[in-house]
Amino acid sequence: MKELVVISGKGGTGKTSIVAALASLAESVVLADCDVDAADLHLVTEPQIERRASFRAGRVAQIRQEQCIRCGVCQARCRFGAIQSFELGGSQTGYIIDPISCEGCGVCVHFCTARAIDFPEKTCGRWFISHTRYGPMVHARLGIAQDNSGKLVSLVRTEAKKIAEKQNRDLVLIDGSPGIGCPVIASMAGASLVLIITEPTKSGLHDLDRVVQLAQHFQIPVLVAVNKFDINEEITGEVEAYCREHKLASAGHIPYDVSFTQAQLAKQSIVEYDDGPTTSAIQTLWQNIQKALWSN
Repeated sequence: MKELVVISGKGGTGKTSIVAALASLAESVVLADCDVDAADLHLVTEPQIERRASFRAGRVAQIRQEQCIRCGVCQARCRFGAIQSFELGGSQTGYIIDPISCEGCGVCVHFCTARAIDFPEKTCGRWFISHTRYGPMVHARLGIAQDNSGKLVSLVRTEAKKIAEKQNRDLVLIDGSPGIGCPVIASMAGASLVLIITEPTKSGLHDLDRVVQLAQHFQIPVLVAVNKFDINEEITGEVEAYCREHKLASAGHIPYDVSFTQAQLAKQSIVEYDDGPTTSAIQTLWQNIQKALWSN
């Protein structure tokens, strides 16, 4: 079993559209949407949810008002200003914890002399196992303003690999997050191959360099594909020169094509929607990916 991670240095490069196109070409695949902060692979794959579960990570403090002795130690110790006071009547002051401001450090729990503060795990989102026309898919939805997205990505990857092993599928195809942060690291660490999707812009070239350095740090083989290469062939040439300088293999170039958008509106991949030159370019891309995957 191999793991192919498709990532990009920045958002808007067409990464997810290309993942859907590759999924339609793969014969024995499990999909994993690890872009949990802004998951959108489901817009094309139309998953039918078969299992759902809560994702719990981190903790948030909660004061039990009936046991609180109103000493104010918790508020004095909190470095994040998460504990607010309110008037109970007369000269008494009560305290309440703002769950949005609480960082889950546990200091208030430790110093509460009345042991009146609970510290339960919080629900940060949900994750799903679904059926799609391409095969099984594991995906997730992180809650608004929640952290721990790296842990949720690891969970999605683990579940996808379990399904692949159980069903004897050859490939886990991962739609990773853009950038170089924790979710990206969780998406790519230990993968068989990283496909980096870039675009011919100055920001695309800059962010390509950052994500290449990240992949090389984890010693993962890299392929580079330039999407919309024909909108600025001068910078496409700069991307090619960068790849030659850093000894990076090219997976191929994909032209700008309005059919990508039309396919999305039809809830299809470009390969399913159109058999034009863009589909041909993606088929070549898939052939190059297969060679790189199965030669390692």
